[in-house]
Amino acid sequence: MTWRLSPNAAFLLLASLTVSFLAGSSAPTPLYGVYMAEWGLTPLTITLIFGNYAVAVLLALLIAGRLSDHLGRRPVLLAATLAQAVTMVVFMTATGLAGLLVARFLQGLTTGAALGAIGAGMIDLDKSLGTVANAVTPPFGTASGALIAGVLVQFLPFPTHLVYAVFSLVFIAQALGLVFMNESISPRGGVLASLKPRLSLPRATREPLLLAVPVLIALWALGGFYGSLSPLLVKGMLGVSTPLIGALPVFVISIIGGLSVLALQKLAGKDTMLIGAASLIVGAGIVALSLPHSDVAFFFLGTMIAGVGFGAGFQGAVRSVVPFAAPHERAGVLSIIFIISYISLSVPAVAAGWMIARNGDISATAQVYAVVVIGLASTALLASLLRAASQRQRVSRVAG
Repeated sequence: MTWRLSPNAAFLLLASLTVSFLAGSSAPTPLYGVYMAEWGLTPLTITLIFGNYAVAVLLALLIAGRLSDHLGRRPVLLAATLAQAVTMVVFMTATGLAGLLVARFLQGLTTGAALGAIGAGMIDLDKSLGTVANAVTPPFGTASGALIAGVLVQFLPFPTHLVYAVFSLVFIAQALGLVFMNESISPRGGVLASLKPRLSLPRATREPLLLAVPVLIALWALGGFYGSLSPLLVKGMLGVSTPLIGALPVFVISIIGGLSVLALQKLAGKDTMLIGAASLIVGAGIVALSLPHSDVAFFFLGTMIAGVGFGAGFQGAVRSVVPFAAPHERAGVLSIIFIISYISLSVPAVAAGWMIARNGDISATAQVYAVVVIGLASTALLASLLRAASQRQRVSRVAG
């Protein structure tokens, strides 16, 4: 009899996959300054590289987002993890903009193919813990990737090679673990039909997702700015461009986001989303006020509060939507959540790069960005409050 991972070990492996995939996606952030110095890249090309990754994630989610609901979680994840290891080699061998675009596109395809399957697999194993893990592991992954890459690039040799070599070995080890993982659902027919892009939602999830959309757009738009342009923003404020310093904003907003998920996991999903929206408003406001004065302490305070909004808002959205889906619908629903998220991650970031290319002022662009985030989060907060008030009125009429 072939040895298999226990359900707890399988859950940890799946959670580690989210961490490593998202860590790999944030690993290039501390290197953008190196690429700009060595290859003459501009802020606009940096955001295009970032947007290229997000577009690839979207394509994979549209085409392969429901694949694991039919083929099974394990084969999809095994293929995506091995492909991610190969992608790290493409990063290592890149010698200019074209190589980075190819690597980021491949990274996006493999990440998009894996995200829905990982998230659905964790919920298959433990519905309650899996929902929390779906919200907490992405920010921890993003934070760890930025920090690990910053340290490796700052203090060790071969800055454009070593970090990718490390991640490639991690993905190979995880692929070996997947070989020994039991399948969490029974495969079913319709594999080829599942590859046809479809954005339909189970009826029970439609209203919760509609209410979650504004906060999803706000928090991922903010994440896109931090992931692509925060190293340049910090460089302008501090006058230094070391990779580790450049990685700090991404690390701070992500790690605080992850910790806020853990701290708020016992609250109802709608209450968590309210806290997330309010925190985004306050955090983005403080960041916007800090920029004209280059107040670094105030900037990181706002970043920390925005990090609470990122973690709480995303957790609230996932917990408000996914549990209403049946087991064979979960990967598809998660994929739609990630599609909304990655559109919000990429389009505003590229728009910010275009604005910087036109006016050359990253601080002013960041202020405009913050105002947009505040507006979206305010919309989400108001919609949630109005819905809660309407529900209370309905309960009162029934009771009366």
